[in-house]
Amino acid sequence: MTSGAGAQPETALGHGTLRGIVLKIVSVAVFVGMQTCIKAAGDVPAGQIVFFRSFFAIFPIIVFLTLKGHLATAFVTKRPFNHVARGVVGVGAMGLGFFALTRLPLPEAITLNYAQPLLVVVFSSVFLGETIRVYRWSAVAIGLIGVLVISWPELTLLNSDEGLDHQEVLGVMAALAAAAISAVAMLLVRNLVQTEKTATIVLWFSSTASVLSLLTLPFGWQSLTPIQATLLILAGFCGGLGQILMTAAYRHAEASVVAPFEYTSMILGVVVGYFAFGDVTSPGTLVGGVIVVAAGIFIIWRERQLGLERTRTRKAALPQG
Repeated sequence: MTSGAGAQPETALGHGTLRGIVLKIVSVAVFVGMQTCIKAAGDVPAGQIVFFRSFFAIFPIIVFLTLKGHLATAFVTKRPFNHVARGVVGVGAMGLGFFALTRLPLPEAITLNYAQPLLVVVFSSVFLGETIRVYRWSAVAIGLIGVLVISWPELTLLNSDEGLDHQEVLGVMAALAAAAISAVAMLLVRNLVQTEKTATIVLWFSSTASVLSLLTLPFGWQSLTPIQATLLILAGFCGGLGQILMTAAYRHAEASVVAPFEYTSMILGVVVGYFAFGDVTSPGTLVGGVIVVAAGIFIIWRERQLGLERTRTRKAALPQG
């Protein structure tokens, strides 16, 4: 993990980009574990879930920092307001996402959430000035098509003869708002990694989110069974680890490169769903999965080729003999 105020992210070189992609995929796998725990916990208020996910994420972060010997300086920052802003935005995205899940069938909520990686690419171009090549736009679009192929047979919002009721409309609006706000959160992370250590970013986020989620106490928290409490605590631990990995991923590669690999959570979700909940994979899911994986592999291959090409160009430009 690179740290220090003077650290510069490796955004163009092949090795740095590949490292960012791998970290992103691993973080996605950990977050799928978190989502599995939350799903298994059953019906729990969204604000209460946000608290468990944020507060118990702090513990693995503290252990990590202690092992690294960085705990004493982990909270030290010259940009507290940037961290708080990232926390407010992140909590908003989480809360809206959980709200959407309570108002929409799971396939619709998942599909709407996958607007986020595409929005990250768009926002990266508009707000960060990142150069977005045609192949990246194409890969994101193809990945989104793959997700739609997976979810299309179950899209009751599209094939139902009945109009949307009030709660479903709110759910759709919340899911789309969560995707947009989450994309903004990713850009804030991208900005913070220019000067902040990964662990500092994660620790500030988890602490801020824990405090903010307590504001939902008056809106109806509930008593938890021992199993529910255990699952939500595990979800928090996974959230902390996943946050460290995700933040590190954005340190090593541009946001528009890393974002499309969020699609791999659909593939992992299929596997976990089958073994943990007995969900049977449909032919559409298999076809869509192949499309999503192919889009990801194309980005890896293309970035690797560009990295090798830049290396050759630099070597050729060096003075000879």
